[in-house]
Amino acid sequence: MKTVLISGGGIAGSALAHLLHRRGLAPVVVERAPGLRRGGQAVDVRGVALDVVDGMGLLEQARGMRTRMRGMSVLDPDGNEIDRSTEATFSSGRLDSADIELLRDDLVHLLHEHTRQDVEYVFGDSITALSEGADGVRADFAHGPSRTFDLVVGADGLHSTVRRLVFGPEERFAHHLGSYVSVFGADNFLALDNWQLWLQDGDAGFGIMPVRDNAELRIAFGFHSGPLDGDHRDTEWLRGLVTDKLAALRWEPTRLAKAAAEAPDFFCDAMAQIRMDHWTRGRFALLGDAGYCASPLSGQGTSLALVGARVLADELGRAGDGHRGAFNRYEARMRPFVALNQALATENPDGPASEESVARAKNAIALDG
Repeated sequence: MKTVLISGGGIAGSALAHLLHRRGLAPVVVERAPGLRRGGQAVDVRGVALDVVDGMGLLEQARGMRTRMRGMSVLDPDGNEIDRSTEATFSSGRLDSADIELLRDDLVHLLHEHTRQDVEYVFGDSITALSEGADGVRADFAHGPSRTFDLVVGADGLHSTVRRLVFGPEERFAHHLGSYVSVFGADNFLALDNWQLWLQDGDAGFGIMPVRDNAELRIAFGFHSGPLDGDHRDTEWLRGLVTDKLAALRWEPTRLAKAAAEAPDFFCDAMAQIRMDHWTRGRFALLGDAGYCASPLSGQGTSLALVGARVLADELGRAGDGHRGAFNRYEARMRPFVALNQALATENPDGPASEESVARAKNAIALDG
């Protein structure tokens, strides 16, 4: 049985593990975090990605986890409503769409629960070195013993370790989009009832949505900036930066800054895309954000991860010509889909892409039966 090491236990990695196991391969998932990561923004499962989730047998459960927004308000910098909609929100698009918006951590938990009995997960560890030989890849780990696998897949996000070790430094492939985003949770101190708020104040702004039956908020705060001169893993440095920027807002600065300062699930990173000529090399492949991050501005990162996992698993599952042929077909099938979806992030820098562009991009690939 062919063994596949997957770096990253998020959406892309867990989906791939699930799909590979069903095709007779033996995946092992290594995740740096000590357990499933909590928090994160609401994500969208759109278009053909719905067929991927349906093929896993998880569509009805995913639908049951979807957000239940009634609409949104757009506020001026002082908190006065200047626009509203009961038909669409900036985070999900049209509310009557068949697409699903749900919390990232809910989707990760769903995928993990339907995978963990069949797949080995190693939490609290990470790859430190990879050495390819004629018969496989030796992987060294920060804590566990070295092991050898037939293939290695990097599903480890924007700052992928596998990409760095196999393809080279991040600077070769990362394209900064001129801003940063921070996401964190808080109690529902605004008493929002399935209603989103969006506000822009100078070069900063936020979207706030209630979740967990309106008991909590998820706050997505963005600000324009060139690449910051600091360590992207230094959470407390980033927290201080975001807290200061929130404190400078004209509306609700104190409570928003306090929420960021206290949030156990605080996250902040650059809005960036990963653009590469190849996502595979030898016995290595990249999946999702590790290979073709479109950035949250596209609204399609989750769908790209799910569809990429399905295509890669399909090709490896039927690879009569070995992994090289499978990898070549994976790249050929995914590249047009990735290009259209990455373009969504840059179509309209001041707002979401057009409905027509989203509709075209989210369905621009055919799955095998």
